Amino acid sequence: MSWRLVPLAQVPPTPWANGGGVTRELLAWPDADWTVRLSVAEIAKDGPFSRLAGVRRWFAVLSGQGVRLRTSGAIHELGTSSMPFQFEGAAPTDCQLLGGPTRDFNLMLRQGQARMERADGLLSRRCQATALVAVYANGRAATIGWGSERLAVPPDTLAWCILDRDELVQLAGDDALWMEIAP
Repeated sequence: MSWRLVPLAQVPPTPWANGGGVTRELLAWPDADWTVRLSVAEIAKDGPFSRLAGVRRWFAVLSGQGVRLRTSGAIHELGTSSMPFQFEGAAPTDCQLLGGPTRDFNLMLRQGQARMERADGLLSRRCQATALVAVYANGRAATIGWGSERLAVPPDTLAWCILDRDELVQLAGDDALWMEIAP
């Protein structure tokens, strides 16, 4: 497997049109007209999320006091220990900060299936060939293992690859995000 590392610090921020924050796009796959998009956003003030028809979204708070999302007629309070929240990109979604700016991870998917979960300690998953597997090491280093191979993922870095065979993949780390996407 050929893993790619994308350090957050090496990705320039893109300001939002509404002035509420910035986004750093870590991965748009397979190209600029992405099927899968992974990014880190810094939310500076309350406001609506962009509506993205045909896109399923996963959202996880990385730092800050958290957010209150209002979407599809429900309210969801999310913090740094909350499991990632999944919602439809077309749904009107409003974000209220719960005590100041936050840094958040976003997975956006136009087609296929995905899962995103927090790992705190050791996580093992059997993954299918052709899946896109990604790990975001939030603030602390993490280690990815498969077979007899190991990859150190520095803090605040995305590691990703497309599996060339079915594989048992393990993630060791505190406060890391695990993603498996079958587009």
